[in-house]
Amino acid sequence: MTTPDIHYSTISQLAPLILSGELSPVELTQSQLDRIAALNPRLRAYATVTADLALEQATRAEAEIASGRYRGELHGIPIAVKDLCFTRGIRTMGGSAVFAENIPDFDSTVVKRLADAGSVLLGKLNMTEGAMGGYNPRLEYPENPWRESHWPGASSSGSGSATAAGLAYATLGSDTGGSIRHPAAVCGTVGLKPTWGRVSRYGVMDLAPSLDHVGPLTRSSRDAGLVMQAISGLDPNDPTTLHDEVPDLTARVSEGVRGVRIGYDEGYTTVDVEPSFAQAVVEGVRVLESLGAEIVPVKMPDRLREYMGAWPVICSSEAAVAHAETYPSRAAEYGPWFGEWLRRGSSYSSREYARAHELRLMCNAELRNTMRGIDLLACPATARSAYPVTAEGMYGPIPAERDPWESRFTAPHDYAGLPTISLPAGLTGDGVPASLQLVGHHLAEPLLVRAGSAFEAATEFHNLHPPV
Repeated sequence: MTTPDIHYSTISQLAPLILSGELSPVELTQSQLDRIAALNPRLRAYATVTADLALEQATRAEAEIASGRYRGELHGIPIAVKDLCFTRGIRTMGGSAVFAENIPDFDSTVVKRLADAGSVLLGKLNMTEGAMGGYNPRLEYPENPWRESHWPGASSSGSGSATAAGLAYATLGSDTGGSIRHPAAVCGTVGLKPTWGRVSRYGVMDLAPSLDHVGPLTRSSRDAGLVMQAISGLDPNDPTTLHDEVPDLTARVSEGVRGVRIGYDEGYTTVDVEPSFAQAVVEGVRVLESLGAEIVPVKMPDRLREYMGAWPVICSSEAAVAHAETYPSRAAEYGPWFGEWLRRGSSYSSREYARAHELRLMCNAELRNTMRGIDLLACPATARSAYPVTAEGMYGPIPAERDPWESRFTAPHDYAGLPTISLPAGLTGDGVPASLQLVGHHLAEPLLVRAGSAFEAATEFHNLHPPV
């Protein structure tokens, strides 16, 4: 394996080499730190690089593996996490200058579980402020590694950039309205959003607790399954976590999709979507059909646009509650984008929130009807591909033309807490990534990983890398 190749290797490729002793976790970690030092000044994916901790963990992993104490395929693998996951003794800013000096005294459950799996923490990844749409002007924002000054996705933008650019072998993101899927889609990576409650949110900064999910961005579906396996499960510290046993998410990756019923609404996929971006989804569905999946015509809810109008009310209202200790008391330290989001959330009445919640429940009910009789739903992972951005636009304020309709491919599945996987599906006519999203029923993560793996076996899109 040559040096250029190793940065874009998958965990599944690296793990056997680490286990056999052919590959040193220390050398692998140092190569990642060297690459971060070379590329991060331009890409700005990392908020904090934990080089000393990473080398310490890698050294420990190497010794454990050499002595026969192998913990599994994540052992010795360098990863990074979104900077809203608490890390003991390491600052956790949540993309906000308000929390620039926030140094937790404990690890979030997801960070602890990754450490228990033997992974190596490279650092914390940049993100939009509060995990919403814009950045705090006192902090940096990531570049899309495919094209400079283009949208890297939100809010897990550093997670998408780092994974795509070979600056980590897996990352964690969070998703409240699309924040795993947007960066995965526009940066050309896999993004796996779990069933709500499958992964603990203890020690993860809230945006909107009833909508928040935590999940991985990786370079293959199987890798996403490996990471999800490690972080999933009941957590006494998070009463919203599910009691359901976590199955082996990668056990059936080679079984393919023959006989799997995949719902597809052509109008939902293609109307008001840039043609080459939509075409990638259309062709992706054809690939799945050629692999033996049964494509079933379905119809998304007619009132979907109305339902999407409820998302900003729910999200901003819950965000205002989550930030009650610092907003409005420290309002001046928030950026114009997120500060305005919190102001709006503080201004909604209980009646408005109740009505928005009612619309959410109606959307969930209609979505259940849409998914009756199918195993998966296929659609885009975001409304558009990477587009030009400016620093002024990234920092705010909230654009006057911002439309909740742009979240129609993502927010409904946060409403319902459904698991999804986003898959690289080629490049658009402009040469930036396109993406296919598959949505499953509750606890369908094993099927999503299996379907994603089948799609990857039949295509080469996941092997495309940005020109960095």
